[in-house]
Amino acid sequence: MTGAPLACQRHHFSLPEDFHYLNCAYMGPLPLAAERAGIAGLRAKRFPQAISPEDFFAPADELRAKFARLIGEAEPNRIATVPSVSYAVSTITRNTRAGPGSNVVIVHEQFPGNVYPWRRLVAEEGGELRVVGPPGEGGRGEGWTDRILERVDGGTVAVAMGTVHWTDGTRFDVEAVRARTHEVGAALILDGTQTVGAAPLDVAALAPDALIVAGYKWLLGPYSLSLAWFGDRYLDGIPLEETWIGRRGSEDFAGLVDYVDEYQPGALRFDVGQRSNFALIPALSASLDLVLEWRPERISGYCAALTAGVFVRLRELGLRVEDPRWRCPHLFGLGLPPGTDLERLKACLARRRVGVSFRGASVRVSPNVYNTRDDMEALVAAFETALMSR
Repeated sequence: MTGAPLACQRHHFSLPEDFHYLNCAYMGPLPLAAERAGIAGLRAKRFPQAISPEDFFAPADELRAKFARLIGEAEPNRIATVPSVSYAVSTITRNTRAGPGSNVVIVHEQFPGNVYPWRRLVAEEGGELRVVGPPGEGGRGEGWTDRILERVDGGTVAVAMGTVHWTDGTRFDVEAVRARTHEVGAALILDGTQTVGAAPLDVAALAPDALIVAGYKWLLGPYSLSLAWFGDRYLDGIPLEETWIGRRGSEDFAGLVDYVDEYQPGALRFDVGQRSNFALIPALSASLDLVLEWRPERISGYCAALTAGVFVRLRELGLRVEDPRWRCPHLFGLGLPPGTDLERLKACLARRRVGVSFRGASVRVSPNVYNTRDDMEALVAAFETALMSR
């Protein structure tokens, strides 16, 4: 059950009243509660003596527990605090074996943080990086998953991809990809940055080998803090950094000179050095409180209701819109008609004070719970002005 429909939550944010921010896929606005928590964390360092050893551990553990609830995980110690998707993927590639005859499958134009580490892996160890593009005709979503499945074979060591495509929200059938990687014994590494926090995702049901989420988009957190969930395949791996806080017994500050090789249990070994950030951890934790209260299924429903009827009007203007089966309610691309004057379109959006992103060949639109129908009307009006008078 999804419960009662979600009402607009703009009062939790300090967005300008006259601005139509439809760009959460670029960066989620920091809620007021997260802002207060982050400022309080910064102020705590005015008097460092009041910062106790427990403060290095308990807030991070609370953050793991909240993220675990969000993704359907019963064991918070499977979650690492990392600065970025690329950091977590680099940790994973350090624990993935490639070599001649092997291959890694990725998706065309996926976010570079989930590309460069794989390029280095095959360059250093051998193997092939297989980049799978969308079908040549029709919509991007229809048939793209099939093309991915066709490129996975007995030599595949990993499939690394987004849960949706970051440039335009194209959906992939990640359940089918998971089934195929199981068949051949390959790892499935998912970048959930553009899904988790805006739509349901259950790692217990999907069972990827890793799920990584940047905190500053749909989790509505600060920049430079991300969360990474690790399945059994990687849970006993070698971390990217050999940190003191990732070692067994690091809670005892007096005993830190008694060096031990054993790591903390689970994914805590993968935490970034100085992971106990006294401003970022509380800020993201406060944002997760809100996301958990709103619930991803209700957030997705809110965005779907917000855009109801809008796509028909956009198509009438000549814009290409993906079929609903392969389109996210919270993140979608609008393909521009041939001959569109980009500078004129950008000027029309600016005059209407509409914030969107231009990614690849699409105008990327990404509403969230702070948006209203007025925001969508401003978007349509900007396109009408730019396109109808061509």
